[in-house]
Amino acid sequence: MKKIHLMFIAVTVMIGFTACNSKEKELARQDADNLTLYVDSVDKASTVYTAANWTEIDNGYQERAIKAEARIDQLEAADKARAEESKAKFASIKANYEAKIKAKESTAAATPDYRLILRNKLFGEGKISADMKFDYVTANNVHDVYKNLVNFVSNNKDNFTREDWDEIKVLYEALDNRKNVVEKELTTADNLKIAQLKIKFAAIKSLNRGGTKVAENVNAKQ
Repeated sequence: MKKIHLMFIAVTVMIGFTACNSKEKELARQDADNLTLYVDSVDKASTVYTAANWTEIDNGYQERAIKAEARIDQLEAADKARAEESKAKFASIKANYEAKIKAKESTAAATPDYRLILRNKLFGEGKISADMKFDYVTANNVHDVYKNLVNFVSNNKDNFTREDWDEIKVLYEALDNRKNVVEKELTTADNLKIAQLKIKFAAIKSLNRGGTKVAENVNAKQ
């Protein structure tokens, strides 16, 4: 009776071990499949070559790779080989991605920023940087700043692209905000002159900005 009892325990333990081992193998296979599917999806996806986008992609890969690696000894030979192929494939994707990012950054560095060029033309070299601060504008010079901007826009209105007009709008609104800050110190005469310049600018923008968009759309279709 005691022998039968011991045999029963042994069989129960063996069944439990086998079931546990089978479950571990299934989990290992699922983790390997998840890794393969992820790498394939990255390979097929339309890609945006930026460092931020790559960080997100790589984080997703690392999460799945760590899980797959933890149970890789439980995999059958074929599944293990497939997991290794996925790792090699991702390494190739990474190399290509990093090369594209580097090439993109090199091109961007070699291409002058049209926004900066436009700011320098409107306000003077180095006066307005990316932070869009107009601290150099005071009650004493704000009228001249408006006059130079409006005159430049008037003289070059036929040469601006849609992007130029969008940037001019942003800069003009930022100048308006600065004017509101120093307005209490403005003379009545300067206030009236600025009001006339603002009317002139609004008319120029209204007549030319929309026309630029239409012309660009026509050219794009051609």
